[in-house]
Amino acid sequence: MDTDRPVPATTAAAVLARLEAAATDADLAALRRRLGPDEPAFGLRMGTLFAIARTAAGLSLPEVERLLAHPTFEGRMAGFCVLDEQARRALRADRRGDRALREVYLAHHDAITTWDMVDRAAPRVVGATLLGGPHDLLDDLARSPDPLRRRTAVTAPLWFTRAGTADDLAAGFALAARLHADPEPRVHLPVGIFLAHAGKVAPDELTRFLERYGAAMPRAALRQATRLRRTA
Repeated sequence: MDTDRPVPATTAAAVLARLEAAATDADLAALRRRLGPDEPAFGLRMGTLFAIARTAAGLSLPEVERLLAHPTFEGRMAGFCVLDEQARRALRADRRGDRALREVYLAHHDAITTWDMVDRAAPRVVGATLLGGPHDLLDDLARSPDPLRRRTAVTAPLWFTRAGTADDLAAGFALAARLHADPEPRVHLPVGIFLAHAGKVAPDELTRFLERYGAAMPRAALRQATRLRRTA
């Protein structure tokens, strides 16, 4: 018997207890610098949180939703991590992912308060379910006044750069074009990240995109879009 293997957490309450037990005052002070002033938090390093979330990969969706409804940053972040872990498992069986996971993510989008909640889950939980189209869901998110929904719109297509068709990739470029001049850093930075990865598989498309839109992109987004060119 492998005594080093973590005992699986089977309820949201068990996950929350592990998160609270692992919290420290020092980690809470560091976390406070990037959370809203009134956002409840335990105080964990992200690596510790991710490890605890992996023990909960077998949670039922109602239990995941209990995490996503929790007031603490770590409770909700753990919920999105669990969705990502479950999406990874689903993708081993079906390249189009699991739409039930996507619906949970979207139903709890208001629980997303930080950019890393989006980045952790959106590519596999949302993007993988949209391979082959239609991509209307991403267009709807891109029109949202909420910058974190717009971030989901352009972060989910990162999966297209890994496993998508030419049409999927074209949809990703179209979303980047829609959002290329977005003034919100939580949106224009992931536009640049998408472009950098898309440019690895479609360099000519990236060149045409930058010729058309590069001058209007925020400088930080443009740096992101070209960073993989500089390191190639």
